[in-house]
Amino acid sequence: MAEQCLPVPRLRGVTREHFMEHLYPQRMPLVLEGLDLGSCTSKWTVGYLSQAGGTKEVKVHVAAVPQMNFIKLYRLTNWSREQPKKHIKNSSFQRMRNTTYGLLEKTQGSLFVCLSMQDVADIRQQFPSLGGDIKFPIFFEEGQFFSSVFRISSPGLQLWTHYDVMDNFLIQVTGKKRVILFSPRDAHYLYLSGSKSEVLDIDSPDLDKYPLFPKARRYECSLEAGDVLFIPALWFHNVISEEFGVGVNVFWKHLPSECYDKTDTYGNKDPVAASRAVQILDRALKTLAELPEEYRDFYARQMVLRIQDKAYSKNFK
Repeated sequence: MAEQCLPVPRLRGVTREHFMEHLYPQRMPLVLEGLDLGSCTSKWTVGYLSQAGGTKEVKVHVAAVPQMNFIKLYRLTNWSREQPKKHIKNSSFQRMRNTTYGLLEKTQGSLFVCLSMQDVADIRQQFPSLGGDIKFPIFFEEGQFFSSVFRISSPGLQLWTHYDVMDNFLIQVTGKKRVILFSPRDAHYLYLSGSKSEVLDIDSPDLDKYPLFPKARRYECSLEAGDVLFIPALWFHNVISEEFGVGVNVFWKHLPSECYDKTDTYGNKDPVAASRAVQILDRALKTLAELPEEYRDFYARQMVLRIQDKAYSKNFK
């Protein structure tokens, strides 16, 4: 449906030095092949994960359709073959072995397991037996590291289009994914609700409801076991699991630490300055509402033009 569909470049054997000096400054998505990720790509079978995970609690997102939205989050407690019960409790890896994993492998697009995150997630700390199996591409300074999130998804599952405020390596450990990305410069075509797009079915969008969506430039790639996708901060991405798979997201800070909200454990809150600017804008809009419609419209357009002149960059495509 998009006017443009561009392939995400793929490079093999990229070194840290080459990435940092030549690729990272471009702030464009990139698939890295042939990196040393450790033994996880061969070891992380269903049986191994259920044993290594032990009694650690995890969270399970549940959706009735493949296009998972961002409204419902259920924690797994008890399962039938057809329908997960919606009790708000956690489940351990071991209890999930004959239930959740079986459903994840067979269910078409309804289940998504995520590491429990009462604190900032780091697979090396919360799952040390698994953390020893995986080597992160350390293509950033150690002090910039924020989190590493362990994820399991069922075949056919589609995660909503959203952006993150930190840079991200999506490591595809097992299985296959199709990833569609949109430039931050095309945000005005994506019908945003916070950091997420309201357009859930991006392949067949409702054009009566979302007529501008096809104008967004679309970048696309396929990920197989061992591939690593670099997703720069603010790039929108939609992830479709083409088969049962395991992945790890590694997030790190592109900006200085003081730019980020210190209460953010998920890494998805906007930078402090951006949040303050939005609050100021909300107050300005309330003030404009005191004017009659004709005047409100005139001065609102003046404000938009001033923002475009003062804040829009001319250095990006």
